[in-house]
Amino acid sequence: MCGRWQRVSNRWLYLAGALFPAALVGAALFLQYVKHEDPCPLCMVQRVMFIILLAVFAVAALHGPKRAGERVYAALIGLLALTGAGVAARHIWIQHLPADQVPACGPGLDYMLETMPMSTVLKELMHGSGECAEKGWTFLALGLPEWSLLSFLALGVWGVLIALRKYT
Repeated sequence: MCGRWQRVSNRWLYLAGALFPAALVGAALFLQYVKHEDPCPLCMVQRVMFIILLAVFAVAALHGPKRAGERVYAALIGLLALTGAGVAARHIWIQHLPADQVPACGPGLDYMLETMPMSTVLKELMHGSGECAEKGWTFLALGLPEWSLLSFLALGVWGVLIALRKYT
């Protein structure tokens, strides 16, 4: 296995890294438009983070960086993945709050984007709302925020492993 890992081009590894969040965003769109699981504000932030990670992995695949560039991509991927993991962790925390401590539902994202400054919108998004406390789709006893957390961590590790691997 180690020999195969060493023979694979980094471009292919970055491409694999891009395909993973692409599949996750595709699954989220399927849940939203086919299964009618409307995303809450924190779900939307996580979706945007996955799209940004997809873009960074895709750019890295097209760029084909050398050692210094790989370290820059690894740092950027790691930072983005940790940010996404933080949002997912906040979402999980809100879902596990007692019912009387759940934040009240706020205005919709479209309304906030139209009427509030971006700093206020980001603050409100990270605060969460009553919508974020609802538990929807689950798989293997884990909900979407838990799967997002695991996915962000896996993507961060993947990006770092690409940068740290030895060449033959």
